[in-house]
Amino acid sequence: MSERSEGLPTPEGEYFESSRFAGLSFVLGVVAVIALVLCLVGAFVSPHQFSYSWLFAFGFFFTLCAGCFFWTIVHHATDAEWSVVVRRQLENIAVLLTVLAVLFVPILLLRHHLYSWMDIPRGVEAALDSKRAYLNSQFFVLRAVVFLGFFLLAALALRRFSVLQDKDGNPRFTIDMRKVSFISLPMFALCLTFGAFDWLMSLNYRWFSTMFGVYIFAGTAGSSMALLVLVITALRQAGYLKEVVTVEHYHIMGKWMLAFCIFWAYIGFGQYMLIWYANIPEETQFFITRNTQSWWAMSMLLVVGRFFIPFPILLMQSIKKHPHQLSILAGWMLFMQMLDIYIIVLPALHGTGVHVSIWDLISLIAIGATLGFVYLRIVARTSLFPVRDPRLIESLNLVN
Repeated sequence: MSERSEGLPTPEGEYFESSRFAGLSFVLGVVAVIALVLCLVGAFVSPHQFSYSWLFAFGFFFTLCAGCFFWTIVHHATDAEWSVVVRRQLENIAVLLTVLAVLFVPILLLRHHLYSWMDIPRGVEAALDSKRAYLNSQFFVLRAVVFLGFFLLAALALRRFSVLQDKDGNPRFTIDMRKVSFISLPMFALCLTFGAFDWLMSLNYRWFSTMFGVYIFAGTAGSSMALLVLVITALRQAGYLKEVVTVEHYHIMGKWMLAFCIFWAYIGFGQYMLIWYANIPEETQFFITRNTQSWWAMSMLLVVGRFFIPFPILLMQSIKKHPHQLSILAGWMLFMQMLDIYIIVLPALHGTGVHVSIWDLISLIAIGATLGFVYLRIVARTSLFPVRDPRLIESLNLVN
């Protein structure tokens, strides 16, 4: 702890009153149950369409939760000060990966509707046979268990150590969290990249891009920071964290949103330009489909809405230091992330143009309401910020 923080009092913890939001929790629970039942009906009535709709919804929420896990491990690996007061919410959202691990089961059960390579026998297509060592059903399931198992265990371990430190302030837990984070950084890169290859890119087994994992990561990191802005703002609107999270913290969160807005555009353009310039048929087919008919309009909306609209706005310091205005932009960027995942997944089913299905919406509601319900249960169990983190005073007095 730095000298300027010595002697300053450590604030008491601040706790979420679940009784105040019992109505919201009840509504989310009812909506989740109804939507999940409807999804079960959809899995029997229209399994082909539903499988893609569920994958789209799962991919959207998974990137948000995985991104919060990423920011948690970066916080510990870099020994960051600014993010101490918002870290508990990153941990709470990252723990939702345990719920998503369960919600991945429908994808495993319906995988033959999603991935055509699972149903093509050997000897039919030489290009596919050359990838059989990786693209086979058993290895696919095993990798999913490993990827989701890593996210689940690491997220739970980091939150557990953080909560234990709230009780006695033992600095040993800071060291433990840092060790877990150093191990998790390369594992996160591998699991997110190959998860993106398995669950999204292999929807078209003929197409490949070595930049695809980085592209997914760019959207993951930027959209999860936007989600953090919305969650912190919602808590402040409810009367919490008002003396803890300041405009200086919003300023930094806005900077990270700007950084990954640029990074997403850079990676997206790099991937598109290199593939289009080489003009190799098995590489260009991904973009040809998304430049066809109404998919072209959706793709242009993504480019403009994900970069050209937020970029100049986020350049303004006044926006980044205004919680309400930054929250509006954060909501827009979450919508753009949802559109991004939609454009990645659904053209594999409707290649000739956009065909919005009711199962797209129901799947989003089912997973979103379930995660919201569980989050309200988790957030009330501990202080809304780490009360005995060694760098808490520095974070409270942040100036950037």
